[in-house]
Amino acid sequence: METTKKRTPMPLIAGILAIIAGSLKLFAVLGLVAFSFFAIAPPTITRIGPLTLFLGAVIPLVILVALAIVGGIYAIQRRRFGLALTGAIAALLPFSFLGLASIILLAISKEEFE
Repeated sequence: METTKKRTPMPLIAGILAIIAGSLKLFAVLGLVAFSFFAIAPPTITRIGPLTLFLGAVIPLVILVALAIVGGIYAIQRRRFGLALTGAIAALLPFSFLGLASIILLAISKEEFE
């Protein structure tokens, strides 16, 4: 006799939360990029220029955004639990309640993944 897996909406909700958290981080990255190109300070006050800010802050945030969105897509599809969980963790960093909720929902619904 074949048993069927119980399908709950938790992975779908977790994926949507991870994608929303990643999208919000994307807006933050765009704001940071705009700030880095429009902020002008004399070199004697600060040595942080647009390129330093871009390399030091924007690139890691873009990686987190990409991981959060891809992980959210895999959570919605209920495939590759490890990648979905990685995306939820990326949605959590730096701290986000949406990312935390996504991690909790994914941990509860681990059995639903292929």
